[in-house]
Amino acid sequence: MDFATFLGIGGGFGVLVFAIMLEGSSLTQFVNLLAVNVVVGGALTTTLARFTLGGFMTAFTMGLKTVTFNHHTSARDMIEKIAELADVVRKQGPLGLESVEIHDPFLAKGMRMIADGFELNVIRETLERERDLHIERLEDANKLFNFMGNAAPGMGMVGTIIGLVSMFSHMDDPKKIGPGMAVALLTTLWGAIIANVVALPIADKLQIKALEEGINHTLVIDGVLMIRENKSPAIIRDMLLSYLPQKHRAAYEEAA
Repeated sequence: MDFATFLGIGGGFGVLVFAIMLEGSSLTQFVNLLAVNVVVGGALTTTLARFTLGGFMTAFTMGLKTVTFNHHTSARDMIEKIAELADVVRKQGPLGLESVEIHDPFLAKGMRMIADGFELNVIRETLERERDLHIERLEDANKLFNFMGNAAPGMGMVGTIIGLVSMFSHMDDPKKIGPGMAVALLTTLWGAIIANVVALPIADKLQIKALEEGINHTLVIDGVLMIRENKSPAIIRDMLLSYLPQKHRAAYEEAA
């Protein structure tokens, strides 16, 4: 579970609730069905118009799943695992990989291909294709939440106009002026909240995840290919250290 996502989004709403309480208002004053319907419903439907239905559902669910559950393995741990697998192949041969538990599915697929005797070029092409398609799906999810983040303030402005029209059309009835103005202001508020607290932070996190996953998968591909070429664990470890930042390389080498 990615606690940063929950802390960030939950903390954002917490700050807003605390501000409302400090001001002395009731939370129910800031919940309006029309405002939420226009902003949330409008942002979702205008984003849906940019995708196919299947593409929208895939990108939306993958985006939420990616930022909610963190399955990312650090490059340092991945290097150590690859070196361990290289040592198994050196001592027991490719079939020895079948008895090793591998938690990362991408690395596990590469090891299965080695154990099954696939040629080097086939392994490279298969893993690179899977990496590229995975990154493309993350980028689609990033685009979706970016679209939502950009649409929410616009739909909030639409709701503001609806509220103002309602207010001006009832100028002869003072009791309806207040609710109309409240709707006008609340839709702007909810548009800003949905965009800046939810949609755009998720979009930015997906962009970071895509970069991390691309680097991690490339590291795995290089490691798998070197194992397939029967390079020694020490050489594989040294060559993969280039994926670590300079300060982390020094700490890794001291620990090793």
